[in-house]
Amino acid sequence: MQVSGAWRLTARVFLPFAAGYYLSYLFRTINALIASHLSSDTGLGSADLGLLTSVYFLVFAAAQIPVGILLDRFGPRRVQSVLLLLAAAGAGLFAVSSGFLSLLIARAMIGLGVAAALTAGLKSIILWFPRERVALLNGYMIMLGSLGAVTATAPVEHLLAWIGWRPLFEILAVASGATAIFIYVVVPERGIVSSIASTPATLSSVFGDRRFWRMAPLSATCIGSAWSLQGLWASPWLTDVEGLDRASLVRQLFMMSVVLSGGACLFGMTVHYVKRRGIGAETILATVAVLFIAAELALILRAPLPSILPWSVVAIVATATVVSFAVIADYFPPELAGRANGALNVLHFGWAFLSQYATGLILEQWSANDGHRPLQAFQVAFGVNVALQIAALVWFSLPWGQYLASRIRPIPFLVSANVFNVVESVSSYENSVILIPTDDDAEW
Repeated sequence: MQVSGAWRLTARVFLPFAAGYYLSYLFRTINALIASHLSSDTGLGSADLGLLTSVYFLVFAAAQIPVGILLDRFGPRRVQSVLLLLAAAGAGLFAVSSGFLSLLIARAMIGLGVAAALTAGLKSIILWFPRERVALLNGYMIMLGSLGAVTATAPVEHLLAWIGWRPLFEILAVASGATAIFIYVVVPERGIVSSIASTPATLSSVFGDRRFWRMAPLSATCIGSAWSLQGLWASPWLTDVEGLDRASLVRQLFMMSVVLSGGACLFGMTVHYVKRRGIGAETILATVAVLFIAAELALILRAPLPSILPWSVVAIVATATVVSFAVIADYFPPELAGRANGALNVLHFGWAFLSQYATGLILEQWSANDGHRPLQAFQVAFGVNVALQIAALVWFSLPWGQYLASRIRPIPFLVSANVFNVVESVSSYENSVILIPTDDDAEW
């Protein structure tokens, strides 16, 4: 790829989708900072706040498979621009809502509106950039997008003090609409035609692949839990357990977000480095899981460490999608990229919803003292997550876990019974896909 062409691709493809993912990450994590404002203005309790925040993940998860199919059929440009308009409408409704139901509907609209933010960006990278640079560019995409989490700390805190949370969401509504228009106008089209020798690009090929079911539970329970903690429950822990005041809380959330952003870049470079040396991304995924479980246990057991250390690990794991999608890229061909990434994201965001909402329900079982929950409540809530992550790690690691994964049968209404025999190796696809530029610049 020529240098001038690479810069044009970066400006016209990579950066517009990175902007969309930035908004997605900002919407995902902003409730951690405005939680106290929402509670004081609307009287929401822990369970209601957990549901309001986690409904984003629920709708996001439910939309992943349809979004993946749409991305493979219509391309990331059109799908992303249309959905971001819905996110803009949801942010506008959130800004004017005063009751729990209208806030819940608005949050759900936002979740649906940004449901394609990451997968559209990943799909565009697969379509437009060389395969050997996909993992590295995925890391850069998530790094730039995760700057939304950085924005949702100290910068948003200053805006909250200046204009309040309702005008803030009005600004986000305008920004989402402008980004939708920008993507539609600037991003070129590119089509995919599969040769007749290729296995049909169907969702069955994803859900029928035993390798998918071996790694997906570990990826979902770790990354989904990290999103749940980073997006909401880190804030109550730091105030109720660590006793931080508002300024210290914002400062630590800011530090966690900076670590999160750097973690995406680190994962991208690491995957790029180890894959060039013939090491599979599954090894990195297992290492990340072990570190994440250790960090959570350090919090639960109140290890004598500065709390920023384990919370930084939590923040880094929130960007481990770079690793998971690198694994998926090794499993499936380009024409299945949207469906495969969407299928994995269903589990990521579905677990994030369950984890975030269930944590709120568990915390509600302990009465608050001056608005603060006791340490034991958080230990139980976090401990449930850790137990499930350990089970997923055992499933992923042990030979008998791999055997059980091979015996899984597909979901009846999604996958036919004989689909396990039709999944070919990635190498058999690579020469059967033709990328067709539909933009005038044929040298791309």
